Amino acid sequence: MNIILLNPPFLGKFSREQRSPAITKSGTFYYPMWLAYATGVLEQSGFNVKLVDAPATGMGLEDILKIVAEFNPELVVIDTSTPSIYNDIKIGELIKCKMQNAKSQIVLVGPHVSATAEETLRMSDKIDIVCRGEYEYTLLEIIRFAQNDKLIAHNDRLKDGLKGIRGISYRRDGEIFHNSDRPFIQDLDSLPFVSKVYKNHLDYTHYFYAHSQYPVVVIIGGRGCAYQCNYCVYPQTFSGRKVRYRSIKNIVDELEYIVHTFKPLREIMFEDDTLTLNRPRCKELCEEIISRGLKIRWSANSRADVDIDTLKLMHKAGCRLLCVGFESGDQGILDNMHKGIKLDMAHQFMRNAKKARILIHGCFMVGNPGETQETMLKTLAFAKLLNPDTAQFFPIMVYPGTEAYEWAKASGYLTTNHYRDWLTEEGLHNCVVSRPGLSKEDLVRFCDYARSKFYIRPRYLVRKVIQIVLNPMEGKRILKSAHSFTKYLMKNNI
Repeated sequence: MNIILLNPPFLGKFSREQRSPAITKSGTFYYPMWLAYATGVLEQSGFNVKLVDAPATGMGLEDILKIVAEFNPELVVIDTSTPSIYNDIKIGELIKCKMQNAKSQIVLVGPHVSATAEETLRMSDKIDIVCRGEYEYTLLEIIRFAQNDKLIAHNDRLKDGLKGIRGISYRRDGEIFHNSDRPFIQDLDSLPFVSKVYKNHLDYTHYFYAHSQYPVVVIIGGRGCAYQCNYCVYPQTFSGRKVRYRSIKNIVDELEYIVHTFKPLREIMFEDDTLTLNRPRCKELCEEIISRGLKIRWSANSRADVDIDTLKLMHKAGCRLLCVGFESGDQGILDNMHKGIKLDMAHQFMRNAKKARILIHGCFMVGNPGETQETMLKTLAFAKLLNPDTAQFFPIMVYPGTEAYEWAKASGYLTTNHYRDWLTEEGLHNCVVSRPGLSKEDLVRFCDYARSKFYIRPRYLVRKVIQIVLNPMEGKRILKSAHSFTKYLMKNNI
C-alpha cells in the first residue's frame, strides 16, 4: 500500500510544527518531526511511505499533485495548524479529486484538528478522517484494517470498521462520529529513530533553529509535560500532561547514530517540552553521554529551576544552550498563567547557567491575564536584567484546545474567528487578543519595541562581537539570525 505523509505548501518557509506556527523573523524552520515518526512506524510495518515536506523544498500545489499522480497513494496524511487550516483542507480536497482510486482516504493530523475535530470535518466532505493526538499507531490501525480486509474499494465497510479504532473522528452518511481517545504511547523505545527517517526522506540542511548551531538535528527524549501552563498547545491538545520517557540507552544510541551519519553536524536539539523535568534522569543521560565518549554539542528546552550541579554536568556532557520560558517579569502574571515559577528562581537559574557556561535563549510573552502596560515594561526590564544570550518577545498566541484560548473566547477578547487571521499577510505572527486598554496592536508594537531595546544595546552588541571573535561557530549562527532580524527591522522601520 502506498502512503503519503505531507507537510503541505502554504506561505514560503511556514514553520507548521512549532508551538506557534508562522514564518519566523529569525529564520527558524522546524523539522516535521511528528510526521517523520509516523513515517518510521509505517515503514517499520512494511508499507511504502513517502514523506514530503513542501515548505522545506519550495514545492507548490502543482508539485504535490504531480507526486500524488505518480505515487498513486491509497492514503494521504496531511499535517495541519491553526493559521493554515483552510489552506490545508483545500489542498486535501484537491488531492482527493486527483487520486486515481476514488475510495482513497484523506486524513488530517496535528494539534489544531485534535482540538477541533468536529468543526474540521464539517468544513469539507472530502476530508475522511481526523486523528486526534499522537497518531503513529492510529494511522497504523487504519491502514492495517484497510489492507487486511481490502476495504479501500468498499468504503462503506471501511467506515463501519473505523468504529473500533481509538483516537479518530470521521464522517458517515452525513453524521460525524468521535471514537474514544487513544491512550498515549508508553513504550517510546518501540518507535524507530526519527533521525533515520530524516536521513531517508529529508535534507537536514533545510532546517534551522536560530538559537542552535547550524546544521542541527532535532530529536526528543520524552513526550508530554507535567506542568500546567495555560497557553502551551502541545501538552493540552496532543501529547498530554503526563511525561513518558525513552530509555537512556535508546536516546544515546540515537545520538551515536546521528553523530556517525550526519556530516557536517554542529548540534543536536532535544525538542522535549522540558528535558530537565526529572533531574536524576537528566543527570543519568549526561553521564551516559560522557561514559560513551560522545563529543557532541546539544541544546534543549528547560525551565528556570535547574540547580548548579545539574547544569555543570550538562555542560560537561556537551550542553551548549537551554531554551527557557521566563515569560513575564511580574509574579502575578506568572501565577495567572499557572507557570509555577518564582522570579527569584529565574534570577538564581541565570546565575547558575552563567557559572556552568551554558547559554540561555529566553522566551518572553505579553498579553496574559492581568497584563498592563506597566507589567509589560517590567518584563522588558526583567529580560535586560537576566541578559540571556538571545531573547524572543511574543504577544500571547491562543490556540483552540488551550485554557488560554478558552479564557480569551469566554471573555470576549478574541478579535476574530477566522483562523487565517492568526498570521499577517506575510505569514508572521498576528495577535488576535484585545482587551480594554490593551489592544492586539499594543501587544505587537510592544514586542517590536522590546526586541529592538533588548538587542540594540551597547552592552549586548559588544558581548556579541566578542562572542563572534572568540567562537567562530557561534558567529555563523549569530550572523545568520542577525541578518534575518535586521531585514525585519528595516522593513518595518523599527
